[in-house]
Amino acid sequence: MKQVALWFLDIYQKFFTILGYGSCRYYPTCSEYAKWQFEKNNLIYALFFTIVRILKCNQLFPGGFDYPILHKSTKCKKNLICNHDFNKIIVKFWLIKKEENRFFLIKSFKKV
Repeated sequence: MKQVALWFLDIYQKFFTILGYGSCRYYPTCSEYAKWQFEKNNLIYALFFTIVRILKCNQLFPGGFDYPILHKSTKCKKNLICNHDFNKIIVKFWLIKKEENRFFLIKSFKKV
């Protein structure tokens, strides 16, 4: 199910964001936020927080930086952040601790 959601988000980002380019009030954009949520959180969390984020993307909220929050226990660190290629580590996301078992998810700016 996650793969289907990610596929729809890819289609949306490639074809439909051209129509409303630059209209998102937040960074990362709502579609990128949803993509990060579905990549790293379970389906229920990702769906809930994506819907909340889309509902907040209007003139009643100030906008700004709104990074996804990762809901993981500390024991789930295996293959969470990095892809290993021999001795080189490529970091796709940075985790910044918010509180116990909750992390802000910030994407690395280097191309993976």
